[in-house]
Amino acid sequence: MLVSAKEMLEKAKKGHYAVGQFNINNLEWTRSILQTAEELKSPVILGVSEGAGKWMVGYHTVVGMVNGMLKDMSITVPVALHLDHGSYEGALACIEAGFSSIMFDGSHCPIEENIKKTKELVKLTTEKGISIEAEVGSIGGEEDGVVGAGECADPQECKMIADLGVTMLAAGIGNIHGKYPANWKGLSFETLDAIQKLTGDLPLVLHGGTGIPADMIKKAIDLGVSKINVNTECQLSFAEATRKYIEDGKDLQGKGYDPRKLLKPGAEAIKETVKEKMELFGSIGKA
Repeated sequence: MLVSAKEMLEKAKKGHYAVGQFNINNLEWTRSILQTAEELKSPVILGVSEGAGKWMVGYHTVVGMVNGMLKDMSITVPVALHLDHGSYEGALACIEAGFSSIMFDGSHCPIEENIKKTKELVKLTTEKGISIEAEVGSIGGEEDGVVGAGECADPQECKMIADLGVTMLAAGIGNIHGKYPANWKGLSFETLDAIQKLTGDLPLVLHGGTGIPADMIKKAIDLGVSKINVNTECQLSFAEATRKYIEDGKDLQGKGYDPRKLLKPGAEAIKETVKEKMELFGSIGKA
């Protein structure tokens, strides 16, 4: 059964570890993440961008797939199904479809509009027992057409959004989606510390978890980050393993072209990546 991310993130904040959000793109992706979470007894958040939701036919299909897998795989760890970087309309659609958590990304809006729409969604999600993530200060890079320059959020604006009653807050601290460029300046811990001091016990979210050095990840967790998003790293692991399978000619051996065989190396690679991240985030055994 899907759960809100609220309890798992509050426990993470108090316990000084982080829960990983791993974005899903298909059944294999989802199964690999759930298998790893169950094996390691770690809470987990399955992230779905609006683009990935469309790719997987639609939000009702995603909810049906995940709920079916939780039952058929006898998953016992807490699992939240979360809309990633959602529009206002996307958030409403996911609430209706049965997601247990949503993100409204109003970071590209004027702060007044961000506050207004976030406030409306906080009321709705509170009534339904769904967790909600808001964002202040865009995350760098590009994800499903949402482009951010990676500026640092204004701590005062973060407090304004936090005071609306959101479950968690994503704030730009120099992090970006996708691969980090060679001239990346690193995370702004000064900004993160200022936000933490103003938002208190509110769990903070770090987007763009792929490529951030381990020492920075650990310092971010010490400064209040309780949820870390990983997407690109799983995609790269999947692509590398699949490429090797084909370059080795295994798809031409016997029935190596069978999609169950073709996709297996990539699925196993995702499991290894998720395990590495759960170890780094400190969530193993915290279910």
